[in-house]
Amino acid sequence: MDRDAEIRTLSRQSMACRKKDAKDGFMKKKNHAPGRGSKTAEKTTRLRVSEPAELMAFLMEKLPDHSRSSVKALLTRGQVTVDNGVVTQYNHSLQPGQSVAIDWSGPRKAETMKGLEILFEDPDLIVISKPSGLLTIASEKEKEKTAYHLLADHVRTTDPGKRLFIVHRLDRDTSGVMLFAKSEEVKNKLQSQWKRLVTERSYVAVVEGLVRKPEGTIASRLTETKTKLMYSTTAPGEGVEAVTHYKVLQSASARSLLELQLETGRKNQIRVHMKDMGHSIVGDKKYGAQTNPIGRLALHARILAFRHPVTGQPLRFESPIPAEFLRLVP
Repeated sequence: MDRDAEIRTLSRQSMACRKKDAKDGFMKKKNHAPGRGSKTAEKTTRLRVSEPAELMAFLMEKLPDHSRSSVKALLTRGQVTVDNGVVTQYNHSLQPGQSVAIDWSGPRKAETMKGLEILFEDPDLIVISKPSGLLTIASEKEKEKTAYHLLADHVRTTDPGKRLFIVHRLDRDTSGVMLFAKSEEVKNKLQSQWKRLVTERSYVAVVEGLVRKPEGTIASRLTETKTKLMYSTTAPGEGVEAVTHYKVLQSASARSLLELQLETGRKNQIRVHMKDMGHSIVGDKKYGAQTNPIGRLALHARILAFRHPVTGQPLRFESPIPAEFLRLVP
């Protein structure tokens, strides 16, 4: 091969190599470009709270490229944590210094179990919204379909040796906010310091009849019959003190929607006190109700606010008034 032909051959080979290198380089760059599904894409966004705000408003401000519905979806799917605790409530209160994290890797494992919804979870606590009809703990007739059983199974999926502890209870037919502890130490602290730690505990109920006095207080001493029926007693030295404050929110069609604040937390306290007022809770046949238009007890634990027993952080959880309650007092 003459000198010119050799130069032309080497030139063609060099050009081919450069094209191959360029193509390979482009493919490498393409395969490693950040974006949806990329291994190098950021999976978690961490945000610091600088001033008091509600969680939804905070996220909308920090995520301007996301619609309100997409931010709601992040909360609903358990992809948002506050100080490492999963929060699903839109109106969760944030305080300066807290850390909010968004996990972009996808929805957390479904947290709705037989209508039970987890509102908050961290290494020490679980706060839930319990549906009406679900027992808190096992009874002689029902061992497994309980809030405790469902949550204990949930806790063991991440830590097989972890246990769950009941802090307080809701009646089977009462819905709303409940609190469980993940250690005996935390449970004991909550129970022994309940009055100091709990800053708000309120219910809503629809009662029979029009409550004429807009607000008031019912106080009595409660005791129990051999058939497990609670009642107010005036006998000296009997029963335990129970105090309930009420406020009329709405009245219509011979029914009233009440807000109820508990000063004490006795068994069936609200149900007995409403009967004592002459306004039994709708659906509460056990305590004198004559009607049951919605097929359930019209009592709902709406708000629970307390200081975290370990961190001292103020926490507040609210479960909306059930729609069927509002339909009873249009």
